Amino acid sequence: MGASPWIVSDDLWERIELLLPKWERRFRYPGRKPVPDRQVLCGTLFVLHTGIQWEHLPQELGFGSGMTYWRRLRDWNKAGIRQRLHEVLLAELNAAARLDWSRAVVDSPRQGAKRGLHTGPSPVDRGRAGSKHHLITDGHGTPLAVILTGGNRNDITQLIPLLDAVPPVRGRPGQPRHKPQSVFTDRGNDHDVYRDQVRARRILPVTARRSTPHGSGPGVYRWVVERTLAWLHGFKRLRICWERRADIHQAFLKLACCLMTHRQINSLC
Repeated sequence: MGASPWIVSDDLWERIELLLPKWERRFRYPGRKPVPDRQVLCGTLFVLHTGIQWEHLPQELGFGSGMTYWRRLRDWNKAGIRQRLHEVLLAELNAAARLDWSRAVVDSPRQGAKRGLHTGPSPVDRGRAGSKHHLITDGHGTPLAVILTGGNRNDITQLIPLLDAVPPVRGRPGQPRHKPQSVFTDRGNDHDVYRDQVRARRILPVTARRSTPHGSGPGVYRWVVERTLAWLHGFKRLRICWERRADIHQAFLKLACCLMTHRQINSLC
């Protein structure tokens, strides 16, 4: 039987530890010793995988107060740790020529949401509150960037922000790469104004026209992003948005993208 998915492997921890800020204890009044970062990361992964509430973290597994883990996640996200880790992992894949820059693929499924400013009434679900995960991947389905919005936000409004959110990826000689050659989207992005904005970034837009039949367009290439979204929502904490603060849910999204990217690196071995 394999290890529990919330156990941080040595391979992953070596990459994360270098990015974490160092805790400096006061000499005269040091106070309580902080919870080790690796233990906090394990507890955060436990919440991400199981969807459990912070205050219900099982004490028998060695976890402490859930608020301690919540605060550490907040601080790490504010410091950009998740984003920097994702860039490091993408650079490793790029160095191994495992990123397909010939095309990027975009999709924006709706998720249920219970609360928070990042929710909105869905126009296709009787006005129920929901959120959207806007995801862009490379041609192999590796996540490049993800954005959280309310469920009432039109998909096409996030196409340009998604393209601009792709980080500069190092790992190969020359300038860092941050633009694919083309981007594949569904019929919801069929708008000439946005096509022109994509072309202005020297990216070829490939979007099926609304009047064309299904099965004759870019769907043969877009399945990779649908598969990645299925993996993303395999993390139970991401299936329904419970967080009041958008930055906490966004931190979970970025962490999940890092884990999926790390799996791609492990597949190289």
